[in-house]
Amino acid sequence: MALVFQVLASGSKGNAVYVAGGSTALLVDAGLSAKEIMRRLESAGLDPKGLSAVLLSHEHNDHIRGVGVLSRRRGLPVYLTQGCLEALPPQLGELASVHLIQSGRSFRLGDLTVHPFSLSHDAADPVGFLFEHDGCRLAVCTDCGTATQLVRTRLRHCHGLIVEANHDVERLMNGPYTWPLKQRIRSRHGHLSNDECCDLLRDVHHENLQIVVMAHLSEINNHPQLVQDTLGYRLERDRWAHVRFFIAAQDHPAPLCELSP
Repeated sequence: MALVFQVLASGSKGNAVYVAGGSTALLVDAGLSAKEIMRRLESAGLDPKGLSAVLLSHEHNDHIRGVGVLSRRRGLPVYLTQGCLEALPPQLGELASVHLIQSGRSFRLGDLTVHPFSLSHDAADPVGFLFEHDGCRLAVCTDCGTATQLVRTRLRHCHGLIVEANHDVERLMNGPYTWPLKQRIRSRHGHLSNDECCDLLRDVHHENLQIVVMAHLSEINNHPQLVQDTLGYRLERDRWAHVRFFIAAQDHPAPLCELSP
């Protein structure tokens, strides 16, 4: 089985990504209710009973909302950093089991090799994930205030990318958010703009890159058409002709994607 993935939901109201390789399937984040995650998996033809684990990127509610119920009902182990564990709200309840991970320390989870890497975000110990299986590499990198050299290194040789395009700067600055919140989003510990995302993509582009999913769009400060327009004028069409682009949504899953080595 190739490395496959599907963004089940992405945005400020909830995030979850399905990743599978070989006989191993898992979720990155569980920011919807457990019931809704199960519904979206089943609607996409994916078997919830086949899940092996949940990996948490950080403790913000839009990434953890359903993890307690999901872990207990399905007996799923949860992989997370010590900082994330300590910051989890008590109302989540107990988890079926906990496995601590560290940025920079790779581990095996069934048929998948997982490389957690540090992100710059206003959370306790946020991480992105690089997955490897059968010669394919997929990186999940959202909630990232700035694309550090480490982030660029991790994304540089991937066949698939899920990257953040959170906001259009002009729409954010002219929008309804308070000034402190605007400053937080634009800070090194906030979120990447459409332009910053394109800068990152231009830097990590290579001929074996196959799929890019633009994720974590703000419903207030962004719009899919703005993302498409930015891609159109910031990325050279001929250079990117071999790459398929998708824009993840909050209210429905993105297409199921398959990577080949």
